[in-house]
Amino acid sequence: MAGLLFPAADDPLAALRWALSMLRRLLGETATVGADPLRITWEQAPVVDVPAIRTADPAEVASFADLDHDLLESMTFPGCPSFEIWLEAQRRHARCAAASLLHDAALARLARGDADGSADLAARLVALDPYDENSQVLLVRSLAVGGRGVDAARQAAACRDLFRTDLGVEPGPALDAALTSSTATPTARAAGGRAAVRALIDAGEAAVGAGALEAGLQCLRRAVADAGALGAGDLGARSAAALGSALVHAARGSDEEGVTSLHRALAGPGAEPHTVAHALGELAYVEFLRGRYDRVEVSLARAAEVTTDPAQQAAALTVRGSALSDVGRYGPALAALREAFDVAQDERRRAYVLSMVGRVQLLRGEPDAAEVLDESISRASAAGWMSFLPWPQALRAEADLQQGDVDGAAARFEHAFALGCQIGDPCWEGLAARGLGLVHAARGDVDAAVTTLLDARRRAVRLPDAYVWVHAYVLDALATVGVAHRLPHAAEWVAELAALAGRCGMAELAARAAVHRWRLGDAAARDAAWALGAVVDNPVLHALLS
Repeated sequence: MAGLLFPAADDPLAALRWALSMLRRLLGETATVGADPLRITWEQAPVVDVPAIRTADPAEVASFADLDHDLLESMTFPGCPSFEIWLEAQRRHARCAAASLLHDAALARLARGDADGSADLAARLVALDPYDENSQVLLVRSLAVGGRGVDAARQAAACRDLFRTDLGVEPGPALDAALTSSTATPTARAAGGRAAVRALIDAGEAAVGAGALEAGLQCLRRAVADAGALGAGDLGARSAAALGSALVHAARGSDEEGVTSLHRALAGPGAEPHTVAHALGELAYVEFLRGRYDRVEVSLARAAEVTTDPAQQAAALTVRGSALSDVGRYGPALAALREAFDVAQDERRRAYVLSMVGRVQLLRGEPDAAEVLDESISRASAAGWMSFLPWPQALRAEADLQQGDVDGAAARFEHAFALGCQIGDPCWEGLAARGLGLVHAARGDVDAAVTTLLDARRRAVRLPDAYVWVHAYVLDALATVGVAHRLPHAAEWVAELAALAGRCGMAELAARAAVHRWRLGDAAARDAAWALGAVVDNPVLHALLS
């Protein structure tokens, strides 16, 4: 703290002690300040807007007047360069929290039928970040649902022009799909009664589970339409939740449509507790993938209030543990994941949980990681879950790389990459390609390493709903190679990592970005790295900082 705030003082610790004495005088008996690291213990905690925004209900969005502004906006601290680096990471996280609340509120309004209100909030989102494809899709969908088809088409065209001109890419198919005015449009009156709707839901879920995605989605969309025609609120919510879940897990850039359907399940009358918990759990999973970790806990806390179903508890604990590990809170993450494993009742869930436990151990440099990941692979294979295998396989290959078995790692990464490409999952492709890039680096072929890592980055962001942590993890590898070899674009890669990690609150990767920056010659980044990594319980990171 002394280094962050008083780098130019003759005695930084004395300056910090003086500042703390002034702070104690101002606080009086309302709080105590002390310990190392410094903590404030409040008699009655004050209300502070940033943490309140992170946990607010979407219905409370109107109570926050400054969502379009920055944390400590217009304030600069030129005499504290380390603090400026730390503050920029916090500003990015605060912007993300504000955008996440606006996004949830817009979806909630759209689900309630307030398309104009949704469009207003979505327009604010687009103004905050015009390059966020999910925000653009939400705005187009809100305009279309509100009957403003011309405005929707113009917005979609403007988005395409912006992405082509500034980014050199085309928006995904979700933008065109958003021009359709609703997720499920009935073409005829309901074909049958409640039993027929239940049959459509069962058939749709079975088809999706068997890999027949389009047939399953067709059944589920028809179920939504028929339930609406019958006025069956419980079945409408159940079918909307099933449709949303299928779209979320389709791995084809359709998360935004899926999230809209999940919010519709929550907004509709007559939703049963099991359906509400399922929809909230899926929303938490989407927020986890997008790196909006504060919203994960908001959804999971609501879900815990309405269900005690063991399967849903296992799913919630899995998402909570995975999200906690993404932000570097490894101790609480392992506790949640191990509880999820104990509660889980199916092999696929256990395989997924073990992969996340193995990832934590891998990141912490623990020798048991390989054994845990081997068990994850074994369980997934026994359950016939081939579409999941590239994830634990790529992590297992990295364990080989950590142990110095470059050839063994290369073989595992190549298998994971080939399988990921067959499945068409950008996350699996990106993670495995990252590993292949590191294999090239370990063998001394820097050009091949950079080429492969750049390809990994491209693959990891191919769809707007890909797993954000994988993107950041690829950027860290790219920055590591770039800094080690003083490559021309190293600073650019470091800045990209810092921006992404700061926005999402990925504390370890934000600290690693500061370390990269320090190694490139920015002395102020060293103290910032310590501050950003202080909350991370990882001996590997602490050794790096030392």
